[in-house]
Formats: sequence, C-alpha cells, structure tokens
Amino acid sequence: MTLSGFVTDSRSAWGKSAARGAETHHLVHHSADVAAVFLTLLDQPHWRARAEAAVGRVLSAHEMRCLGALVFLHDIGKLAPGFQAKAWPEGHGLTLRGHLECGWLWANLPRQDALAGAIVHLARWPGMGEWLAALFAHHGRPVPKPGSGKASEAFPLLPGYDWQAEEAVLGKALLHWFPEIATAAPPPPAPTFLHFFCGLLTLADWVGSDRRAFPFEAQFRPNYWQTAQERAEARVAAIELGSSPPLRGPAGWGLISDYPAPRPAQQALGALPTEERLILLEAETGAGKTEAALWRFAALLEAGEVDALYFAVPTRAAARQLHSRINLALRRMFDVAPEAVLAIPGQAVAGEAVGTRLPDFNVLWDDGEKNPARWAAEHSARYLAARVAVGTVDQVALGGLQVKFAHLRGTALSRALLVIDEVHASDPYMTETQGALVRSHLALGGHVLLMSATLGAAARRKWRSEPQGDLAADAALPYPAVWTSWGLHPVVADPDGAKTVQVTAHDGWSGADAAQLAIEAARHGARVLVIRNTVARAQETFAACRDHAPDLLLAVNEIPTLHHSRFAVEDRALLDDAVERAIGKVSPLGGRIVIGTQTLEQSLDLCADLLITDLCPMDVLLQRIGRLHRHRRPRPDGFAAARAVILRPEDGLDPLTHRADNGLGAFENGPSLSGVYVDVPGLAATLDQIIEHPVWQIPAMNRALVEAATHPQALERIAEAHGWQSYRMRVTGKALAEMQTAGLCVLDRAAPMLMPNGRVRCFPDDENIRTRLGESGVVLTLPESTVGAFGRPITRLALPAHWSRGLTGDEIVSVTPGQPVTITVSDRAFIYGPEGLRQGGGNDA
Repeated sequence: MTLSGFVTDSRSAWGKSAARGAETHHLVHHSADVAAVFLTLLDQPHWRARAEAAVGRVLSAHEMRCLGALVFLHDIGKLAPGFQAKAWPEGHGLTLRGHLECGWLWANLPRQDALAGAIVHLARWPGMGEWLAALFAHHGRPVPKPGSGKASEAFPLLPGYDWQAEEAVLGKALLHWFPEIATAAPPPPAPTFLHFFCGLLTLADWVGSDRRAFPFEAQFRPNYWQTAQERAEARVAAIELGSSPPLRGPAGWGLISDYPAPRPAQQALGALPTEERLILLEAETGAGKTEAALWRFAALLEAGEVDALYFAVPTRAAARQLHSRINLALRRMFDVAPEAVLAIPGQAVAGEAVGTRLPDFNVLWDDGEKNPARWAAEHSARYLAARVAVGTVDQVALGGLQVKFAHLRGTALSRALLVIDEVHASDPYMTETQGALVRSHLALGGHVLLMSATLGAAARRKWRSEPQGDLAADAALPYPAVWTSWGLHPVVADPDGAKTVQVTAHDGWSGADAAQLAIEAARHGARVLVIRNTVARAQETFAACRDHAPDLLLAVNEIPTLHHSRFAVEDRALLDDAVERAIGKVSPLGGRIVIGTQTLEQSLDLCADLLITDLCPMDVLLQRIGRLHRHRRPRPDGFAAARAVILRPEDGLDPLTHRADNGLGAFENGPSLSGVYVDVPGLAATLDQIIEHPVWQIPAMNRALVEAATHPQALERIAEAHGWQSYRMRVTGKALAEMQTAGLCVLDRAAPMLMPNGRVRCFPDDENIRTRLGESGVVLTLPESTVGAFGRPITRLALPAHWSRGLTGDEIVSVTPGQPVTITVSDRAFIYGPEGLRQGGGNDA
C-alpha cells in the first residue's frame, strides 16, 4: 500500500510539543521514533540475548517486527481531543486528559475499521490485554484501567480536529511500515518477557523523545520511517546503548594493573570461567577486590557475556571515591574509554565532568562539551543504562521494587555485570530487595559479582539458596574464599594482607568520652577516625572536640566540621574530598580527628592510625576496622600497631532491650522494634569477642569472629544466657516482618501484568517504599545565592524522612544568612552550618 497524498483536512495530531504548542512533532513521527529506537536496541547483541533469555527461545525477525508495531502504538491515547488540547490555544472548553488513561479508553472503542483496518490483525494476537498493560506503563509504572463508560467522553467528534481521521493516518503508517502484522504475531506475552519488554519500551521512549536527536516535524511525511531508523541508529550508538568499544588489549592482569602479579583473591577470581554467572568473593578489606571486579568485567566483555558495568557500593562517599578510581582504570583498559557515571541521585557526573540541570530539562556540563554519551548521567532513572556506572546500592534495589521506573532499571541493567560491594546481613529488608533484582538479573542471563569481607553463613546461604548449616561447620570454612556454582574455592592467604588489631572496650560512649580519647591520640600525632552510630552523637562528639581542640578537627576551607548524611550535595562533595586528604592513602603525617557516622564505614580507601567507634554488629565493626592501617606507611610513635577502641554503655546492654540509645536496642512497649541496630544478642556476642580476644588477626580470624556474632545458633545461646529469649524472638520476628514487607514491595517479574479479574497490577505508594530504603525525605529547593556551610553556594537540601512528615517539598523556603544559616519552611525552622543540618529546637534524633 502507499501513503502518498494521505493527509487530513483538520488539525494534525501531535506526539511531542514545545513552546506551548507553537512547536510540535507529528504523532506518527514520534511513534516511529520510539519504535525505531526499540528495534535498534533489539538489534544489539546483548539486548537481543536478554530478550531471548526472557522469552526462552530465539526470536524470529517477524516477531521482532511485530513487537516494533506494538511499540508504534504506545501513545495511541494521544489521539484523544482532551490530550491534544494541551497544545491548543485556551478557550477550547475541553477537559484535559492524560494519554495513558486515554489509551485504555481508546481500547474500549471496538471498531472494525480502527487504525485503517489494522485492528483486525491486532485483534487476533493472543494476550492483547497484557500487551496494552505493558504499552501504557511506559512512563514508569502500570496504569489502571478507567471505567469503560468514559470512552465516548474522551473521544468526542469535534469541528477542526478529527481524531478518527488522524487515527487512520496512524493506522495506514502502521500497515505500510510494519506489513508483517498481517501474517505474523509477537511472541506470547509471558510475564518475564513482558516485564523485560516494558523496560525496553520505557528506555526506547525516553531515547526517542529527545528533541536533540529527533527534531520536530509537524507535518506528516510518508517516508518518515526511513528517517526515524537512521536517527535511531545514530542515537543508540552515540549514547552508548550499542556494542561496547574494544578493550585496549587481551583481558589479562596487565590490562588492569602495573603490579607484576595479582594478589591471591584477584588471581582466584581471574581464573574462573566466564560461564559462571553468580560469584561471591569473600576477602578482607584491602585485598584488592575492586581490581578483581574490573578484571572480571574485562574478561566478560572480551567473551561477549556483558556489555556494561554497574558497581554498587553502600554509601555516597564510597561511590564518589570509587568513581575516580574506576575512571582511571577505564582509561587504562580502553583506547576510547567510556566515562563512568556517578549514580548518586541529585547529581549529574560523567567522567570528570559535572553537569548543572537547566529548566528545560537539558544539562550544562562544566567542561563545555556536548557529549551524547552523558545522557545516562542526566537523570537518576537512567543511571543503570550507562556503559559504566558507579553508585549506591539503593539504585539497584529500586530496580527490584514496585516503584516508578523499576522496569526501566531492571531491563537497562540486564546487559551489565552487576557488582555489589560489601554485602552483609545487618539489614534484612535491603538484603531481600537486592536479592529480588539479582534473581531477575540472573534469569535474563546477566552476571553478578557479590563481594564482602564480613558475610555470615546465614546470609551467604540465603544468597545461594542453600539451607541453614551448623555453627561449628560454618565457622571452620576457609577464608578468604570464592563461591561459585561448584561450591567453595579456598583462596591462598595473602602474606601482605595480614593485619594485627588490638581491640579494647571502653566504658562510656558520650560525646565527651569519645572526644577525650580522640584528642589525646591526635595530640600524639595520630590520625584518628571516630565513627558514631547516630548523627546526634557524632555532632555531640564534634562539639566536645571543637571546644577543646578545634585545630585538630577535619576542616573544609579552614572551617572545622564532621562527616554525615545531613549536608547539602555540594557540601558533601567537599567533605568527601577533605576526608580523603585527611586520612586517605596518601594523607600526610600529623594529628587530626575525623568524626563521622556510617557514611565512613564501608568501601572507602581510608588509612587511619586509630579507630574509635561505637559498639555495633560484628560485620559492621569489621568494616569499620577496615578503615584502619589499610596500607603500609609510616605511623606516629605509639601507633605502629593498629588499635580500635569500642565505646560501650556503662550500664551494660540489658537496658537496650527496653529502650534504644545511641542507635542500639529498642523502645520499650513500642508497636515494633526500632533503632539502627536492634539485635542486642548480636551486640553482646560482638562484645564477648572483644573481651575474650583483645588481639585480632585479620583476615585469619574473620570467619570465626563473624560466625560467633551473627550465626543463628550463636545468638540463640547468647539470648538464653542473658535471659533475652523473648527479645530474641522479637528481633527474629522483626527480621521476618521486614523480609515479608520487602516481599510485598518486590516487583514480581514472574507475575502477569493483569490480575485474573482483568485489572492491572499497579504499584503501591512509591514514597513509603523509597523511605524504607533509606532515601531522603523532602528535598528543599533553596533560594538562589544561598551560601552553605563552607562558603560555597548550595541549591538543595534533603531533610531526613522523619523530619519531612507533613511537607511536600513545594513549600516556599526562606533563608536567613549567617554562620550557621537558618532555614524556614512552613512552620519549621532548621539550622545549617559546619555541624550539618539540625532542627531549630536542637533535637537531632
């Protein structure tokens, strides 16, 4: 058939618009753009392989063309006059409508001549209801079906705009550009494939909606499909969604490092076949796990197993530090190196370039370049589509939960090696949500590398879907080790990795207690790292040090400060750099004190002389000790041996089973256990090991220490000895409840998108799920020229979730300049300065 001369006399339907409707892109053209991007993605080997893994067989060329035809109809609801009127001059008198709802309403208008008769072919395809549910979820979440009786209201016949004529244009283009639909059909919409399709469609829609690559054409052009294909191929390549550039050379150790030979853990990982898709590397902090992961990435890339890398770490500070290391490594590995994206919400960073978001949704990069490959860095939902990204583990978890853009995140990640650094068992909810995405990632043929210095057997067995084991047997397993589908592979001990640590319990954990210990050591030349369990206790410790020794404190622009999560994004970047300069690998000798919270405990390459830390679970404590004597370098007198002082409450641990204090224990008679670390039996087990073994040999004792304080059998014995059986039951119940809660929130990619009654499986409230992940609460947009804690402009400030109740983020924010500044929003006042964000009343719980 031909499209020549087929035009309508009325107003044309638009698919994209700008300048209040003065500039438009024809609906058929936009539909073609997105379908062309989708098919171009499906032509890439890795996207094709993941799609075929999801469907369970090879896709035929005709099936893929039929999938493209479905994608072509993703915006069919935009035909509705109530949607088109959004770009019309005022006075049209129509009720404005969303195009996704209108898509369902259009489907409730059964007509034999719909889409110029193409509807007859589509109607014979099985599972069209499921396909429509996926099509109308392309803005990030499934959309419920509206009442069928509203269809005629949404599609009235009007003078000046004939939606049926415009539908005929769309239908004729469909028949002309996708003639396969007359004789073929897409694969059946099996759930796993449908969820993958939904994510790939969302990705294609985002790419195909970018005016920089798909310029507007308002008047329908019959030969536009060729243009759309050419633009799609160019754009997919430019933003690095196509095949990876070749490595600089063979994927051997020499590609990764100048060191003459890999260390034992690195060698063990490097020797594994590329067919292994789930690997767990257990090795001490400082064992070179990052380089091992990069070596694995290079091997998989060379073998054609993956096309991208996402490196997930626990904290934003760790992500920033690792991001710099990864960028250096990429320049060594590739002739044309991709820029690693920093996957931290609220930031746009690619390589060394930093972007500023503009009001028109574009980004201005500080190096002046307009590099299309930075596209993935410009929105947090696109981070996982980057060739290489380094970010927080919550971005991975969001791909496994029923939250907006979960389908996009999961599908985008499918081509990548997913590395999760420092997995451990202290958060059952996070473990469950990470596990959900890992399982779906593996089901699509993806590769996963889990790394930990402190993973207990109970958590490891859960990751590996194994039954629980015996304490004695689990504690006797070799360490370090690599786990694969073949089981445990012992790793030879690294002679350069051994570390002796003197551990001491200190009675008293007030801010004054910690400050006194830190000041005394710093005055003897030690670089002291103080890690407190809560922001409030960290601020208390900082205030005590500032009163007596401000010159010894961490400083930014000569302003004494501390490190925690309640700083503006711009100030956090300054803090991260200052910490690395103060106690990093190449930090100078000289006494100083760095005070922080959990933001400093994991995945950071710090090298303190002395650690002062609150009591915490054993796996967390070993992570904190990993920031101590990490490298062989000169030490001040009296600190040649690594030392850790663990602060504990003077009145013992029993009160913590009735009331929470300093992030430990739980509130009495509360509806549920609440606190940072509620497992008091686990804390008691950790304290027992500190007292019984004042000298720890790392990594030789890692396995025994972790099992003694995390294994269920060990904790049951501790609870019985202290009479904490009922409390232990509550802790276990809380963990089970958190896992069940996570299970309710997990996106089940094996479930159909329609329920048996025909209703769409919609997502629950995003905010409740995101808050449970530990994401920030309301983000306040500050007035222009607001000066932050260190004299630099700041633009936004995130409130903790429990300070955000009743706020939307749309309130007017007023700032009273000063040091500190006072920030007023609604009926609340906050103080922001070198101590971070505090409530106006001083209650920083």
